[in-house]
Amino acid sequence: MQRYACSRLLSRWGFKAKWPNVVLIGPLKRRWFGQPASQTHPHLIAEGEITPGLTVKEFHSRRCSLVRSALKTFQGVKSTEHHLFIFPSATTSFMTNDIPYTFRQNTDFLYLCGFQEADSLLIIKANSDSVITGDHESILFVPRKDAAKELWDGPRSGADGATVLTGVDAAFNSNEIEKYLQHYNKDHKNYVIWYNHAQPVHAVFNNRIVGLLMHDKRHKCVENTMNLMHRLRVFKSAAEISLMQQSVDIAAGAFIDVMKFSKPMINEAQIWAKMDFECRMRGAEFLAYPPVVAGGPRANIIHYITNNQVVKDGEMVLMDAGCELHGYTSDLTRTWPVSGCFTEPQRKLYNATLHVQEECIKLCTQAYSLDEIFTHMLHLLAEELLVLGIIPPETPPAQQINLTRKYCPHHVSHYLGMDVHDTSSVSRSMKLQPNMVVTVEPGIYIPSDDYSVASKYRGIGIRIEDNILVTGSDPINMSVTCPKHAEEIEELMSK
Repeated sequence: MQRYACSRLLSRWGFKAKWPNVVLIGPLKRRWFGQPASQTHPHLIAEGEITPGLTVKEFHSRRCSLVRSALKTFQGVKSTEHHLFIFPSATTSFMTNDIPYTFRQNTDFLYLCGFQEADSLLIIKANSDSVITGDHESILFVPRKDAAKELWDGPRSGADGATVLTGVDAAFNSNEIEKYLQHYNKDHKNYVIWYNHAQPVHAVFNNRIVGLLMHDKRHKCVENTMNLMHRLRVFKSAAEISLMQQSVDIAAGAFIDVMKFSKPMINEAQIWAKMDFECRMRGAEFLAYPPVVAGGPRANIIHYITNNQVVKDGEMVLMDAGCELHGYTSDLTRTWPVSGCFTEPQRKLYNATLHVQEECIKLCTQAYSLDEIFTHMLHLLAEELLVLGIIPPETPPAQQINLTRKYCPHHVSHYLGMDVHDTSSVSRSMKLQPNMVVTVEPGIYIPSDDYSVASKYRGIGIRIEDNILVTGSDPINMSVTCPKHAEEIEELMSK
């Protein structure tokens, strides 16, 4: 099939381009895509890319890596010739009737093909001799072109467009999935199904399609793809690291403007809105998760997202927020006084938290796992809390750690990537390796009703979080441009 960019074809025929967001496939046939493409958004996506910065070649390489990794880990590979991988997309969720929530693609599906439309399915076919090369056949099933539905919901790529966009071997309409699998099931026996059956992401596909394969029982077994995918995704390519850095830079710049914007008696909702606005103005699609915007004592609620209270003069606000850019997320936390100046108790608690955070960042090397950094965090925090008198000096060492867990009840880190809490099946006891991206986020939370602590500290909650790239040498703080030292924050807010 010949494929032409609109302007190129019209120029050849002697016309000026009239449809800048349309691709012509074949003789003067107009083609809209269901997502940005190099043919329609050359300012955003280069030729040969599916997602900005991510090429057709990289997506193909990911599928090859998946096949190789799967077959190497499968114990019965020598006795099983055929392997069928099934990855559904997300489906559209509705808040009421026909009013949808913002769509976010299933990240495993997106990682393997870059296709952004709901109710799609990726099938990867391989055989046992692919264990070395990763050779495979990739087939997408996508919503069919439908003028009536596209009038209401926007353009669809259709099977032809999906092939042009993603470079898969073939694409068909999604209503042909059952027929395709029936033929596959008829022609193959004793094959392995690779599918995340434990956490299905698309209920309809799970019931209709996978149920069809299970019912006939011609397959050998079903292998869960979750651990397999997470082990691949936890290591970021150079292109992914670049996208993540852009996402972090956007969030860091937005944080600066939000700090400068905040003032006594501001509503948490206004801070939230300002963060959302600044991230979108810098190019992010949306916030990566509902942000925590917690003023005063509400900062002691770790996942506070109500965000509807007034932050009073003399109080601090803890904001945990990030954004999503082209499928990759950032996740930062800063705590600052809305008045622009820390009180002395606030400063002492803040500097204690900051010291622990900076020491933990230094440990983000191949010598440590996230769990080991967490253990170090507890000991460092215990030392700080002893100095501040929050933990009594006569407390036995073991009890010191227990009390520290009370004042910091969460882990110090998680993996970061396409999802905020990325690759959750990858153990935090595994040693860190180059090209992983992690967070470092210690906190100190003193409840208002903890009368064992001096009154000057009660009701204060502090967390500081940066995004860290693990390398072969020193870790790189990707969010270094976001101010976090008390003096930097006060200077910023004084302008």
